[in-house]
Amino acid sequence: MENDKSKSKKYEYFDVTADIGFYAYGNSLEEAYENAGLAMFNVITDINKVKKGETEEFEIVSEDLVSLLYDYLEELLFLQDTEFLFFSDFKVNIEKIADKNSTNLENYKLTCSAYGEEIDWNVHTHKSEVKAVTFHKMCVKEDDGIFKLRAILDL
Repeated sequence: MENDKSKSKKYEYFDVTADIGFYAYGNSLEEAYENAGLAMFNVITDINKVKKGETEEFEIVSEDLVSLLYDYLEELLFLQDTEFLFFSDFKVNIEKIADKNSTNLENYKLTCSAYGEEIDWNVHTHKSEVKAVTFHKMCVKEDDGIFKLRAILDL
């Protein structure tokens, strides 16, 4: 991984048959997750046209960082589908927490504030419909202080 290249990008896409994949980068784990949200919604619409007038907040707990990424992106898709919102900005906090059922295990808790607005097809560009997030090849890595996430979206 080229660190200089990673620092200048928030996310980039790669080709996957019948799907689309992306890498999201950040100088912190939280920033990388925020950029993953941007990457996913930019597949759906032009996020530059989405105003930040409404806020949705949620919290999820997962057993590892890959599951946390999957659950985070799925929750954002769920909010889009049920609240009819597009998002263009995210504030994420991630912390390790002790598993209540075991003294030896830790989980990760993600708290997110997602900023966006109600979908308006007179304003928002329709790009691709994301049906689901997949676990296929999903990963969360850190290299020399740069976090890199990989995800594939089912279109």
